[in-house]
Amino acid sequence: MSESIPAAHHATILEVAKEAGVSKTSVSRYFGDERERLSRQMQARIAAAAKRLGYRPNQMARGLKGGRSQLIGMLVADIRNPFSVAVMHGVEQACREKGYSLLVCNTDNDPAQERDHLNLLASYRIEGLVINAAGQPSRELRAFARQGTPLVLLDRLLSDFEADVVGLDNAQAIDMAIDHLQHQGYDDVLYLSEPVAQASSRQARLQRFQQRMANEPALNGEAHSLDLDNETQRLPDIITAFLARASHSAPAILCGNGNVTLTVAHVLQDQRIPLGSVGLLGIDELEWCSLVGPGITTLAQPTDAIGRAAVQSLLQRLEKPQRQTPPRRTHYQPRLTPRGSTCRPDTTNQCDPVSQERP
Repeated sequence: MSESIPAAHHATILEVAKEAGVSKTSVSRYFGDERERLSRQMQARIAAAAKRLGYRPNQMARGLKGGRSQLIGMLVADIRNPFSVAVMHGVEQACREKGYSLLVCNTDNDPAQERDHLNLLASYRIEGLVINAAGQPSRELRAFARQGTPLVLLDRLLSDFEADVVGLDNAQAIDMAIDHLQHQGYDDVLYLSEPVAQASSRQARLQRFQQRMANEPALNGEAHSLDLDNETQRLPDIITAFLARASHSAPAILCGNGNVTLTVAHVLQDQRIPLGSVGLLGIDELEWCSLVGPGITTLAQPTDAIGRAAVQSLLQRLEKPQRQTPPRRTHYQPRLTPRGSTCRPDTTNQCDPVSQERP
């Protein structure tokens, strides 16, 4: 006869109180918003008792009872995107430092999933929401706003919903990229992006690229967008046609994000096109960019600062819920890291290995 496995025991608040020699109310205050009302000695006894017993407060129960869940929600459009992962790390670090826990949902750029996840997060009574929108979930976000839940839009704007926004200065990123390519002697630029209709940041980058091409007589340029999940097979033909057209100039490829940079690097490698002879510059710094051939020049986003700023914006709204201030936009400058992929072999221009910033 097999032995039954005893059910796991979850320590209760009463057991912690008994272990620490304090009242249940004191333990509730310690794990709630009134910890400072307790003496340092009492706080130390409760913390030690909770650790010995393995006690963890039930955040859901606390939220249902008192309206404070200590939970921040984060909705990302594509969790596979290195930008999303890096910003998420900054958000989580800032939440933990301030005593909040983070709930993350991924939408895979699907507006239907986005609406479902927003409804799910609402059921958890999150106290703030950071959202990297995939669609136009304005109705759901207005429901959060009516409840007094502060919101921060990450990297993407919504045309019919106003909230605090934190992200990259996209126009400046394109300016820095074009300026660097021109300085290195490239005069024909292919800009590649994922579908621009899905994100305002992509639209802003494409718009700035087109403006620069129209205003720079010494530059030629063209732009293409493609769905990397379903249209990657188009990319070799796009690059081949561009290089054929630019055969009498100095061509370069500017990639709108890290996913595009990786895909383009594979195509250039397959076609045995040496980096530098065709310039390559990518928005987003990824670890492998320094390892491919002579290294790939990048514009790095300050992802940790962006994530932390999003949380700070939420907490400022939470601390002063009655103070109605206009939505704020916080835009960060990228950092240029020149590498060999933008060093033309037929020129004397040197690639400065030190990261540069546009004044």
